[in-house]
This record gives sequence, structure tokens and C-alpha cells, in this order.
Amino acid sequence: MTARDGQGRVAGGSWSRRGVLAGLIGAPVLLLAACNDNSGTGGSGGSGSGGSANGTPGGSGGGTTAPKTSAAVITVTPADGASAASFSEPVKVTVTNGTLSSVKVTDSAGKELAGQLSADNTSWTSAAAPASGTKYAVAATAFDKDKLEADSNAVFTTATPANTFVGYFTPEDGSTVGVGMPVSINFSKPVTDRKAVQQAITVTAEPGVEIVGHWFSSTRLDFRPQEYWAKGTVVTLKLRLKDVEGAKGVYGTQSKDVRFTIGRAQTSVADLATKKLTVTTDGQVSAVYKISGGSPEHTTWGGKMVISEQYTQTRMNSQTVNLGSEYDIADVPHAQRLTTSGTFIHGNYWSPSSIFGGQNTSHGCVGLQDAKGAQDTGTDGYKFYKSSMVGDVVEVVNSGDKTVAPDNGLNGWNLSWADWKAGSAV
Repeated sequence: MTARDGQGRVAGGSWSRRGVLAGLIGAPVLLLAACNDNSGTGGSGGSGSGGSANGTPGGSGGGTTAPKTSAAVITVTPADGASAASFSEPVKVTVTNGTLSSVKVTDSAGKELAGQLSADNTSWTSAAAPASGTKYAVAATAFDKDKLEADSNAVFTTATPANTFVGYFTPEDGSTVGVGMPVSINFSKPVTDRKAVQQAITVTAEPGVEIVGHWFSSTRLDFRPQEYWAKGTVVTLKLRLKDVEGAKGVYGTQSKDVRFTIGRAQTSVADLATKKLTVTTDGQVSAVYKISGGSPEHTTWGGKMVISEQYTQTRMNSQTVNLGSEYDIADVPHAQRLTTSGTFIHGNYWSPSSIFGGQNTSHGCVGLQDAKGAQDTGTDGYKFYKSSMVGDVVEVVNSGDKTVAPDNGLNGWNLSWADWKAGSAV
């Protein structure tokens, strides 16, 4: 029998089956310790191909590589976040170390601001300046020489001008007017840059005809063709005054289209020598009325005058035309304004019928026989008023007075075409 020691080992260093089993039970403790030993070469925490202790890729083995960044750098002007950007300069997008592939600039309503890339695709410039008081979004894309993409998104808001002006126009949108009606615009503030303002206003006609603007003053610009409009003509006025600098630091606010139509062709001639008013409609004499014009002491302006206002009844007071207290009539019937200074062609019920066709007795107006209350449809005053419209021309001849000033009412027809064109700023 083999001798055993006190721990079950066979004498001479051999292990019994029971001793081997006991040894294996103790072995895992030693193996676990070996797995946590960082002193060896290789292993997940060593200097081999695995990750570093902080978890980032390490070594020359199988770790991931950071993505490359495009070298292209995009710059937007106005800058992102600008809250009072200029509205007098175009939007510009540039790129360094690359080329632009697309640029889109839109306002808050989704309307795109047009523009164009440079020949080398390194810059984009808007065709026009952005509108004032408007928010814009810019989206731009570029590529560097390695075809790596760079994107830029910017938002800016343009400033709102502190000083503005508007143009008050006649005739009204959608109206039907006579053949002599010019387009007349009166500005709320004096214009010093007449060229810039006139270039922002266009007047066109269908059928087409040359139309030219004429400045009467720093606050008034009229447009007309060489001859009276043809009947049925459709005239379009386009006001594009928004952000146009009419004077230093003073900007327009309007962007508006106005259309009006020329009605039948009617003109009248008031001959104060014969004291007759001859009306021609569409090329044919349609009526002849007896009239009374201005007396020798108060002669009537001569020349071509356009009806600018119509009143079934109106008050006429001599004090408003610097004639003292000579008259004050509360209910003048069928009054149609011919000049700003106070010349009318109107009905007259207070004078004897014998003066019409016989004497010139007025204070400068042209009168037709009429009835008080403006309701008698058989009077000449009623008939002429009903046949007339704003924009009709009444030409006064043989009055003994000078020709009316072309800016006294809508009366630019008294200028020759050469003189009219000389008043244009473009």
C-alpha cells in the first residue's frame, strides 16, 4: 500500500485523485487574476490593436476613422441673425476653397429673390436688393476640390425706413375716363432724385402708344401720349416705388398696379366769340349748346382743359378764388371742374335766359342754362353733364385771355410734344 501524507498526497510528490480534484477547485481564482493582469503584452487593455483605455480608436489596427470636413467656407451678406440689414444693397453669397452649387434666398411668404452665380461659381449676387422690413432665409451649398459638401443656412431681417413717401395717383383703379385723362401722380414729399423715381413708374397702353412722363414740380409727375388716347384703350400704371430713395433718406413704400379704360371719344369746344359749345362724340357732332363765358373784366382761360371732378350740385363762393364777396351760391347745378384755380363749366339758373348765346357775363366760368335743384332733364346744363365724364376735354377759344397753365388742373395738353418730353427725367 502506498504511503500518503496528511493532505492526501502520495509520497514522493504525486497527487491522489481526491487531491487533484481539490487542486482544480482552487485554480479558477488564479486564472481570473491573470485575466485582469495589465502587465502582459497584447490583450484588450494593452498597447496592441485594441481600443485605448478611454474607448477612442487606438493603434494601427481595426479602429474607426473620423469623417473628413469640407474645406469650402461659405459667407452670407447680410450676416446670419442681422436684424436691421440694408435694403439698398443686394444679397451676396461667396465661397473660399470651393465652388457654389446652389443658392436660394426666400422671404417669409416663400417668394424667391432672384440672383445669379459668377462665371467661376465662387459668388452669387441677387438681381435686386431685398425689400425693407422683410425676413429672409438663405440656403447655400458648395463643394471643395475633393467634392466634399459644405452647407450654410442664414436668416436676416432688413431694416424699415424711418422716412417715407407715397404717390397719390389719378385716375382711380378700374375707372372709365375720357380721352384727355393723363396719369397724374402727386408725391407726399419733394423728390430730388427724379430719375430714380420716374424709372420706378411705368405707364403702358393697349393698343400700344408712346407714353412719356413730365415733371411739373418736385411733387408732381404726369404721363400722357402725344395725342389724346384712342377710345377703348386700356392703360396700366405700375408703381414700383417701394424702397426707391426719392430724396436723401426718404424711401417709397408702394408696389401697386392700376388699370383704367378710355371710354367713348368726346371733346367739346367752347367758342366765347359765338358763345356756343360744340360737342363731338366718336367723330360726330352730337350737340350744340348756348353758353355764357367770362366777362371782359373776368375773362376765361383759353386752351384745352380736362374735366377732373363732377358735382351734381356744389357751393361756389367768390372768396375761395380771391374775388371778395361778389357771389356765394349754395347749389350750383351740374358743375364740372376744369382747373385747380376754380374754373368750371356748370349749369346756371340765376341769370336770365337771354345771356346764353348772347353775352359773356360770368366771373370766368362757362355756364349753360339750367334749373334750380338740378332735376330738370330738359335743360342744357343737365344734358351736357349727363353726356360728360371725368377725362373729357373742353377747349376754350376766343376768350380774350391767355392759355391756361399746363399744371393748373390736368391740362398738360397745352404743351407741345417737344416741350412735354423735355420735362422727362429719363
